[in-house]
Amino acid sequence: MTMTVHLARLLVLAVIFVNGWTDAPNAIATAVGSGAMSFRRGVRTAAACNFAGAALACLCFPAVADTVGRLAVFSDPRSAGVALNAALLSIVLWSVAAWRFGLPTSESHALLAGLSGGALALGPEAVRLSAGAWAQALAGLALSLPAGVLAGRLLRRALEGRVRRPTAWQRGAAALTALLHGVQDGQKFMALLLLAGGLDGGRPPSQAALALLTAAVMALGTALGGKPIVEKVGTQLASLSPAEGLAADLGAGAVLLACSILGLPASTTHAKVSAVCGAGRGADRRVMGQMAGAWALTFPACGVLAFLLARIMAG
Repeated sequence: MTMTVHLARLLVLAVIFVNGWTDAPNAIATAVGSGAMSFRRGVRTAAACNFAGAALACLCFPAVADTVGRLAVFSDPRSAGVALNAALLSIVLWSVAAWRFGLPTSESHALLAGLSGGALALGPEAVRLSAGAWAQALAGLALSLPAGVLAGRLLRRALEGRVRRPTAWQRGAAALTALLHGVQDGQKFMALLLLAGGLDGGRPPSQAALALLTAAVMALGTALGGKPIVEKVGTQLASLSPAEGLAADLGAGAVLLACSILGLPASTTHAKVSAVCGAGRGADRRVMGQMAGAWALTFPACGVLAFLLARIMAG
């Protein structure tokens, strides 16, 4: 059991690191793509703002962490460890594979898939899924795409010709998006750290300590850059002027803020990419197809991976 607990804690940290590496770069992709920021400056900004957002998550918006923590109820610590480890390992493998092709994937989507696969492998006697929490999680994921497109489009029209120095404004909007990414995803993974910390029956660390640990690991991952994803979202997906990039950043930020207040675990990737499509002009259908294909495969791929891994670990 000790090995399972240690592995669970390490894998949660690995997922947080991968999230910062592959997901958080979306926050600064439009600012880099439109020329408002250099890549290096964008990475530094994203890392600092992700740290701040994740550190503040437990104080400002605890509802998302509560929703994630209620997704699955386990009958015993061993079942919890097996399902959690299988889900986390599937997220790491899938996210790294997608990063290799420069495709932004949703770790939130992968988390739900991994927990589903692990629960299915162990059976209802070992894992009970909370219908209410799953309804909230699925609602957040389902709303991310249409809400992002609508917000990006409306803000582009509202800001068109009305913003002076859009480049300077876009830098601030990119920082805000990175901050809200830290708030959203920081809560999700802090909830997993709480779960992993309680597997051995001991008293888990305080939420403040876990928030700081989550923030530090996420910022470290972000500091690596995730350049292929920045280029894919910021320059290849759609043509963006600084004003349109500003609309995309504000649109994605509005979706993430609303979902955080409502306690809905939204996909930061889906919110940002859809806002870019709504705010930009001449979106590249080939790139959109690649991203949509990766998103469509996320649930079955992570679910099957977690199912197989859980069966192997359960032995």
